[in-house]
Amino acid sequence: MKRVVITGAGTVNALGMNVPDTMSAMRDGICGIGPLEFRDVERLTIQIGGQVKGFDAHHAFSRHQISLYDRFTQFALVAAAEAIAQSGLDFTEELSHRSGVILGTAGGGISTSDDNYRTVYEEGKNRVHPFVVPKLMNSAAASHISMEHNLKGPSFTVSTACASSNHAMAQAFEMVRSGMAPVMIAGGSESMLCFGGVKAWEGLRVLSRDACRPFSANRNGMVQGEGAGIFVFEEYERARARGADILCEISGYAMTSDAADIVMPSKEGAARAMAGALTNARINADEVGYINAHGTGTMANDKTECAAVMDVFGEHARRLMISSTKSMHGHLIGGTGAVELLACIMALRDGVIAPTIGYQEPDPDCALDVVPNQARKAKVTVALSNAFAFGGMNAVIVLRTPQA
Repeated sequence: MKRVVITGAGTVNALGMNVPDTMSAMRDGICGIGPLEFRDVERLTIQIGGQVKGFDAHHAFSRHQISLYDRFTQFALVAAAEAIAQSGLDFTEELSHRSGVILGTAGGGISTSDDNYRTVYEEGKNRVHPFVVPKLMNSAAASHISMEHNLKGPSFTVSTACASSNHAMAQAFEMVRSGMAPVMIAGGSESMLCFGGVKAWEGLRVLSRDACRPFSANRNGMVQGEGAGIFVFEEYERARARGADILCEISGYAMTSDAADIVMPSKEGAARAMAGALTNARINADEVGYINAHGTGTMANDKTECAAVMDVFGEHARRLMISSTKSMHGHLIGGTGAVELLACIMALRDGVIAPTIGYQEPDPDCALDVVPNQARKAKVTVALSNAFAFGGMNAVIVLRTPQA
C-alpha cells in the first residue's frame, strides 16, 4: 500500500478567500458568521450564516463561464486553483490520464434551482436558461475542475449530507493508497445560502437565530455556512522525489452507517467510525492529540459526539483537545469536512489548535477539553477529522505529521 500525503490546499469560506487568511482567522478566533445578504432574506426566520462576502465571480471568471457555474462550482474552482498552484503539479498527458477529482456536496447547484423556480413559479415565465441542468447538477464542480486542470482519471461526486467531503476525501485517499491513481484532487463545496436553501433548513428547527456555540450548555442550534475546501492528495514517494512541500500525511479512515434514524445521531455509529479509522491507520488511541469535531452546536449532536469520544478513547479522552471550527465559519454541510481539515493541518504543521468560539457555559455532557474561545499552542502528531451526517452517514479521517 502506498503512503498518501497532502501537497496542496485551497479554500474559499466565510473566514477567508484562501488558506493563509483562513488559518489566520482560526488562530485569532474570528467569527465569520453574520447577517445574511440575499434576495428575500427578510422573509426568513433565520437571518444569520457563514456567508462568503466580497467574492466577485466576475473577477475570477468570464461571462460565459459564469453562465455555466453555480456558486458552489465557483468556490470549488477557485479553491482547486489555489491547491494545485501550491502543489506545483503540472498535469501533462502521462500524469493527467491517471489523476482525477472526487468532491463532496449535499445541495449542489441549489442557488441555480432557487433562481429558476422563481423564474417559472413566481415570475410566470415558460422558459429557463439552456444551461440550467449542467449548472445545478451535483457533479458540476468535479467536472469543471477536471476540465480546467486536464484530469482524465477517475472523477465523480459524493453526496452524503454533512459527511460528503469526508467521504469524498476518503475515496480519493484509497485510490492513491491502492496505486490506482498517483494524484487525486479531493474535498468539497457547498452554497446553500439562498432563500430556498435556508427556508428548507428552517423547517427542521435545528438552526440558531443568534450564534453557533458548540459544546456550550446554552447552545441552541447550528448555523449554516458556505464555501469550499480542496486538496491535492499525492503518493508520498512521488511527492518526496520531486521535492514537494508536504503539508501532512493521511494515515487512514473509516466509514460507518448508524442504520438507526434519519436525523438523530448515534453514539455507537460515531464510535465505530473513530475506532475503525484508528485501526485502519494503525494508530493507537493514546497517540491522538487533537480531534476536529463534527460539533454542530445542536443539543443532541454535541453530547452524542462527546460520549462517543469517551467510549473510544477512555481516560485519554480527558487529555485530548477537541474543537469545532463551525463556531467560526458555520456548517458548510457537504463541504464542511474539507474546510475543517485545514484546522487539522494547522494543528499538525504549525502546532496551533483552533478554538471553539462562543463557548459560555460548561455542559456536564460535554466535559472534555473543547479549547474554549482561544487558540492554543500545542505539539500534535496525530489528528482526527470527524463528520457525522443526517441519515447516519459517518466518515472519519486520520492525519499525522509525515514520518521519514
